[in-house]
Formats: sequence, structure tokens, C-alpha cells
Amino acid sequence: MIEHIVILKFSPETTTEQKDQVIQKLKDLKQQIPGILDLQCNYNFCPRSQGFEIGLTVRFESKQALEEYGPHPKHQEAVSYMREVAKLSDIIVVDFEI
Repeated sequence: MIEHIVILKFSPETTTEQKDQVIQKLKDLKQQIPGILDLQCNYNFCPRSQGFEIGLTVRFESKQALEEYGPHPKHQEAVSYMREVAKLSDIIVVDFEI
């Protein structure tokens, strides 16, 4: 199994509604992309977050499933929304095998 962890930071101009939409688009991926065993996404409440506002964890059945996730059209649609509409300003990604 593969654990995929992402934390997201947005521009100060990004609205709460846009961030809510990011969360929903990411949560929807669980039903849209094969190979996802579990997906969790929500607002970060840690005071040590250094401005990172949303966390995402995705558990994949294999490395191949992770590799197919990246270019999947539904994932790319969510990424485009984050970059173009929600003004994503920084991202950290960690992948490891469990």
C-alpha cells in the first residue's frame, strides 16, 4: 500500500467558498479514480501549520495506482481548480509505502 500526503497553502485572496470547493473536489476523487482505498481531506487546525490550510491523505492499493492517479483527468481537473481559481500558493507532497 502507498500513503500519499498533501498539504496545501492558498493565496490570502482565496475565499472560504473556494477552499470548501477544493475540499469537495478532492473528496470526490475517491469515487472517481480506481485504486484509491481511502481518502481524507479537511481543514488543518494545527497552530504550527506555517500557513498550510488543507490536508489530504490518500491510501492507494499500489504504486501503479498512485502513478495512474496523477494524470487522471478528474485529478487534473481538481489541480487546475486549485491553481487557477483557488490560487494555490504552495504545496508539500509526501509518498511512502506502508
